[in-house]
Amino acid sequence: MGFLGVLLPIFGIFVLGFIGQKKFNLDTKSISTMALYLMSPFLVFRTFYTAEFTIDYIYLFLFTIALCLSLILVVYIIAFFRNYTVTETSGMVLASAFMNNGNYGTPVIFLLFGAIGLDYAIILMVGQQLVMCTIGIYFAAKGSPEGNGVRTALKAVCRMPIAYGAIAGAAFQVANLSLSNSVLEAVNLVADAAIPTIMVTLGMQLANISLKKMAYRKLSISLLLKLAVSPAIAFLISLALPVNEMVRHIMIIVAAMPTAANTTMYALQFNTEPEFVSSATFISTSLSLITLPIIFFFVL
Repeated sequence: MGFLGVLLPIFGIFVLGFIGQKKFNLDTKSISTMALYLMSPFLVFRTFYTAEFTIDYIYLFLFTIALCLSLILVVYIIAFFRNYTVTETSGMVLASAFMNNGNYGTPVIFLLFGAIGLDYAIILMVGQQLVMCTIGIYFAAKGSPEGNGVRTALKAVCRMPIAYGAIAGAAFQVANLSLSNSVLEAVNLVADAAIPTIMVTLGMQLANISLKKMAYRKLSISLLLKLAVSPAIAFLISLALPVNEMVRHIMIIVAAMPTAANTTMYALQFNTEPEFVSSATFISTSLSLITLPIIFFFVL
């Protein structure tokens, strides 16, 4: 029941966006632009500003980066043999290499391991935020039909305010600079609104998807990578790191989380296969009701 208690609110927000789009036919890209450029920087700033840096950050950051790069390498191997275009490859990366360990993974870890596990889950969430606002945006921009490859992608990363929000938050944390209560309250208001806005946007995008045009074979590959291959790679990486058994279990479970909702926002913003990425996000989240208990059985 506790696991369903985490999932039901998530699906409820997706449904809200779906119904809203069907009824009002809203401009999805404008809302995603607002969430990406105006709201997400405050969320990332708060995450880095409030997090307490310890030696565990190093190992968990290394794990997050290694897992992401390993999945990207697998995607490129598949893309080579299946002759994917740059846009298709970038869309597959967005759908397969980034997990939802924030509003989904963190509550699940808390249910399984309590407050001690939650501390590690938050560290992994911070690392994932950093990876998504750099590597994730790079591939979203690289796959854009309007772009011109690597140069456009690098410029997009440099222009993206999310990365600067992370730098500012870390700088405030390291320099021990404090925000006034009124300023912190304003930051919290915008940051708290970011995740539900992203999730509503995903629901809206799902309302625009045509089942007839869905790339089922490519989607199946993405789901396999995200829900099965990712935790297997996480297990191998965790063996190489000097972490205890509980942290190793948390790493594997977090890696088995479905596709991050943020990737839909990136795909929408740069027009990098938004239908495919949003489909992968929704279906991987739905299938996680089945796959996560299996992971729990083998890990715990």
